[in-house]
Amino acid sequence: MVEVEIPHNAEPPAWVRCDSCVTLIYAKRFTRALKVCPDCGSHTRLTARQRLEHLLDAGTAVPLDPVECEPDPLGFSDTRPYVDRLVDARAATGQRTAVLCARGTIEGRPVVVAAMDFGFLGGSLGCGEGALITAAAHTSLRMRVPLLLVTASGGARMQEGVLSLMQMAKTTNALAELDEAGILVISLITDPTYGGVAASFATLADVIIAEPGARLGFAGPRVIEHTTGETLPEGFQTAEFLLSHGLVDDVVPRAALRATLGQLLALQPAPDPEQAVDPEPAPEPDAPVSAAPATTAGGAILRRPEELTGGDSWATVQLARHPDRPTTLDYAAHLLDGFHELHGDRIAEDCAAVVGGPGLLNGRPVMLIGHQKGGAGLVERKRRRFGMPNPGGYRKAARLMRMAAKLGLPVITLIDTPGANPGPDAERTGQAGAIAANLRLMARLPVPIVAVVTGEGGSGGALALAVADRVLISANGIYSVISPEGCAAILWKDAAAAPTAAEALRVDARQLLELGIVDGVVPEPPGGAHTDHPRSAALLGAALTAALNELDPWEPERLLRDRSSRFHRFGTAHNLSVERGAL
Repeated sequence: MVEVEIPHNAEPPAWVRCDSCVTLIYAKRFTRALKVCPDCGSHTRLTARQRLEHLLDAGTAVPLDPVECEPDPLGFSDTRPYVDRLVDARAATGQRTAVLCARGTIEGRPVVVAAMDFGFLGGSLGCGEGALITAAAHTSLRMRVPLLLVTASGGARMQEGVLSLMQMAKTTNALAELDEAGILVISLITDPTYGGVAASFATLADVIIAEPGARLGFAGPRVIEHTTGETLPEGFQTAEFLLSHGLVDDVVPRAALRATLGQLLALQPAPDPEQAVDPEPAPEPDAPVSAAPATTAGGAILRRPEELTGGDSWATVQLARHPDRPTTLDYAAHLLDGFHELHGDRIAEDCAAVVGGPGLLNGRPVMLIGHQKGGAGLVERKRRRFGMPNPGGYRKAARLMRMAAKLGLPVITLIDTPGANPGPDAERTGQAGAIAANLRLMARLPVPIVAVVTGEGGSGGALALAVADRVLISANGIYSVISPEGCAAILWKDAAAAPTAAEALRVDARQLLELGIVDGVVPEPPGGAHTDHPRSAALLGAALTAALNELDPWEPERLLRDRSSRFHRFGTAHNLSVERGAL
């Protein structure tokens, strides 16, 4: 942390010292660097006013009306009366509470911001702070614009007793109203964020980002070590530690915050300017629903088996597994503007075999989720477990799907996995239940879902992302209940019979289309997707756009009804007859 000590009634010093690396920094350079040490990257604390000045577009900040609260509800006094401490805090900061709230824009996107100030009694949560956070949430709800919470706190304010505790429930309820209304909530965790703030509104946001080195937790490290007698690991509770354990979505340096927040805020359409200041905005009339699906680009999706050339199933298996095929992150880079990867299942881990986040596909906000087999090199592929998720991967996907449903974003899933992680740790942490929960969630998700098997669709690990309104497969993709090798070993008692098993399992695109398992096939460049990533991405993008154009006019009731019907018919006598051409 960088400390800037300014003697009372003295001019600011020309030089400041970084307490992390003990480097002297020219003060003006330090200010230009947003109070981040240019040598070691340590982020010093900012005041709430500085946060608003940094984050909001110049000239757009409009302070929210103050909320009057009883300043000393308990008449509390320890070594000093609480009211005296309040007077000192107000004089030192120029604020009445530890929270400042304003509405404005970030990168042109409307937002309501509630920023906490650690310099005001350690940013503790009292009745005044709870009232202001709640007022900011209600303003966000009334204006139908996202809420940004910038947290910095030591926890609940002891001097206000149980009334301080009640602020956790009050702010939580306010955020629940935003969830029900489909309003985006973002938390920016700054150092430190502990106690009642961490256990309420700070961790209930749709997206949680943190500054480098910021600490977040319920109990502080000294309390934990004193209580348990254990020595905590290096970096415990820091943003980087939390990211690796799936508890925050990203760690973003201060200089990149505005751009990152601008991308996230773009997920929610801006309200009508006149309605944005109306305290009681009139409800918008329902949009007319088109009676027929939108016309799609010809050839973007191959829908008839005769459009595909027959091939050797085993050769297709090899192409589907080619290590150079585009990954989900490759496709995101080519297809989505403003894609921002989100991390973690908010329980225990960030499974690297599943990636996802929001972005714009030809200007349309979407939530992309997919398996990530790896990237360049064996080390990276091992880190990603070759695309075989742990339970945390499915829970992360479920979290992103729920966020998409809240914001009304279509969901795109890209499937490329040998199957779920078969390890004992995955079983101990609920592999089967995590997959089942995703199947149930996707069955009732009230937004369009398009799933594409871009490579290998292995068993339940693939199906966990494939309960969709439109299920497509790349021309050289495969989809199977078991790997050909596994089938050969069990039924033929000989792994060498895998090519025979592949043909018997009917795993390739043409046969899957004939069976009705997939609704269409995405073309690939000659030789396979691995030969030309940009061209492969362009073909996939055209297919996704065509599928979403078909689904966009559908109301949630129709989506759910048709999705249920699509999967219900599999295996019925009538459907099997149709698939075999008997009718």
